[in-house]
Amino acid sequence: MAQAGQTVGLLGGSFDPAHAGHAHITREAIKRFGLDFVWWLVSPGNPLKERGPAPMAARMTRARAVMDHPKVRVTDLETQLGTRYTAQTLRALRARYPTVNFVWLMGADNLASFHKWQDWRWIMENVPIGVLARPGDRISARRSVAAQAYAHARLPGVASQLLAREGAPRWCYINLPLSDASSSEIRASGAWTSG
Repeated sequence: MAQAGQTVGLLGGSFDPAHAGHAHITREAIKRFGLDFVWWLVSPGNPLKERGPAPMAARMTRARAVMDHPKVRVTDLETQLGTRYTAQTLRALRARYPTVNFVWLMGADNLASFHKWQDWRWIMENVPIGVLARPGDRISARRSVAAQAYAHARLPGVASQLLAREGAPRWCYINLPLSDASSSEIRASGAWTSG
């Protein structure tokens, strides 16, 4: 799915359901970080959430309907690889594609709790991270444990095009025109069930 030297952004999540906000940050990530592709990693489940997501087939179908872009691949790579945690997935992808420049993409809400992720320091030390601002999470993200621990590795937003080529540890925080779409709100409204 990728060739040597390409830059590939990885956006992981349960996508339960995928929505316009996911598509928005993906398009912005492609532009802001100069990515050749973005792979959506539709996860089997989030280890930090108690409730399991809708069936994979329903989430994949919805994700493909929401994100139709020539530079985006909607995948179930974590299911194929048998990985459960982001660090495991990144290790497997780096082994499979050693000449590809991967960038982990996350919303600012995830940066705020990133220090709770398994092997989060390994992730910071080995894969550049593009952080995309979402409503309500800007201050908590910038003051997070991870942001403070790796303040020295922060790339200014004006240099965001360099992120994939700079090597880790390196992260960049981008303010975007915001979308307040939320998977949890879509589920709560009853607009999404298992398909």
